[in-house]
This record gives sequence, structure tokens and C-alpha cells, in this order.
Amino acid sequence: MQVYHAIHPAHAKGMDTAALREHFLLDTLFTEGEINLAYTLYDRMIVGGVVPTTHALALLNPEKLRASFFLERRELGIINAGGAGFVVADGLRYDLNTKDGLYLGKGTQEISFGSDSANNPAKFYLNSTPAHMAYPAAIIAHSSISPVALGTVDTANERSIYKYIHLEGVRSCQLVMGMTILNRGSIWNTMPTHVHDRRMEAYFYFDLPDNQRIFHFMGEPTETRHLVMKNLDVALSPAWSIHSGAGTSNYAFVWGMGGENQDYSDMDAVPMASIR
Repeated sequence: MQVYHAIHPAHAKGMDTAALREHFLLDTLFTEGEINLAYTLYDRMIVGGVVPTTHALALLNPEKLRASFFLERRELGIINAGGAGFVVADGLRYDLNTKDGLYLGKGTQEISFGSDSANNPAKFYLNSTPAHMAYPAAIIAHSSISPVALGTVDTANERSIYKYIHLEGVRSCQLVMGMTILNRGSIWNTMPTHVHDRRMEAYFYFDLPDNQRIFHFMGEPTETRHLVMKNLDVALSPAWSIHSGAGTSNYAFVWGMGGENQDYSDMDAVPMASIR
């Protein structure tokens, strides 16, 4: 589990490309047969990727947590971005097809991940935040979510928003997770953009062809920077940073947030004329 320290905006504005990628881009989370985790000092969210192939992979307890088990003081959101798979939590099996999600609450002790087929493995994306109470486990079928349609063809941002873990859906202590899927021919996400001082965010891009790229925009509204990202990459977004992207093709992404509140609409819009 790698540790990513919080970066002040005054520091970020002076970073070159290599430094920006080192501190804000997670591009090696998804490796077949492995669990890879990143411990961020942004609201202490842990971001992870799990790709089980021929055998199940157990979520171990990193020494950094100083805990008896991974979810002793945490909660966990899981979304499958690959083939069909399953999660076993304290002896109960949860089957997850592509784009299905699962919430596991504080106190869940034994967690393992498996794929139905090693030739088309599941790709489990993980977000974990500190938790103060235990909410029940809940599977979230992608097909059960009524999407919210946003954007237009004229602005190349026609997209559907799927909320998985939120105040009006599956409950959690502070974790919020969902998915955005862009229609064919649309490339822009979260534009016009915003910031939210009370929450950090992580963006996980997937369903992007290997020969295409995402230009993810970050930084203070008047000091924007960008990361060039590929399929299965994650961008860390501090509370002071915008988070928006444009792809060379349409794509999907999972957004996960942790922080002071769970109000999805708690955001400060950035006027287009203010962006620099």
C-alpha cells in the first residue's frame, strides 16, 4: 500500500508533468493476480484495484492502518469494471456483474475477491473511508439504478449519472460513490466544472479503448493543470481542485468522495469565464 501525502495548491502550481503524475495519478492499481492499494492523506481515503484470476485474493490488513483488520474503523465501496466476479465477506458471497457495486460496512472482518473466469477477470475498484458506525452490507445492481441524464450533443457531454452509495440510496458513514457513462460522440465530463471544499474526490476512468486517452483537468480554477490518462487510471482530486476531463473517445468513470458531508449537490460552480 503506497502513501500519497496531501499537496498544497501553492505547491501544485509549480509542479512539472512528472511531479503532477507522481502525486495525483494512480496508474498501476490493476495488475492481474494482485491487490494494489493507495492510502491518501485526502480525508484518509484508500483507493484500490483488485484483479483476481485463477484464485481468490484476500484483502489483508496493511500495517499502516494500525488496526486489527482492514474494516475495523473503515467502510468500503466496490464497483466491478471487468468481467463477472464475486466478493466473499464474512462467509457471505456477493456476485457482481460488470458495473455492479457492493457496500461493506465497518466491522466486516474477512473479505476476498474472485473472478468467474480467469480469461475475463473481474476488475474491482475500491474506495474506503474512515467510519464511525456500522451500516449493513448492500449489493447495488447497475441495472437497478435509474440514471440521471445530463448534457447535450451540442456541448459533447451527453451522459448518464448513476448514484450507488449516497444519502438517498445505499447508506454509509461518509463514503459517496457513483458512475458516469458518456454517450457515443460525447467526450466532456463535469464541464462546466466545480470544486467542493468539504470533500475530496477520486476519478477512476474505464471502458476506454487502449489506444485512446483522457485529458483530466485539475488544479485551482485560475491555475489549471492536466494529466494524460489511460484506461483503468485514477486521478486524486483535492478539495481545492477542479475535476473535469475530455477523452479522445467516449468512456465511463467512477467518482468516489469522502469528507465532511454526503450532500451530492454541495459544490461550488466555477463560471466558465473564470477558468484559466
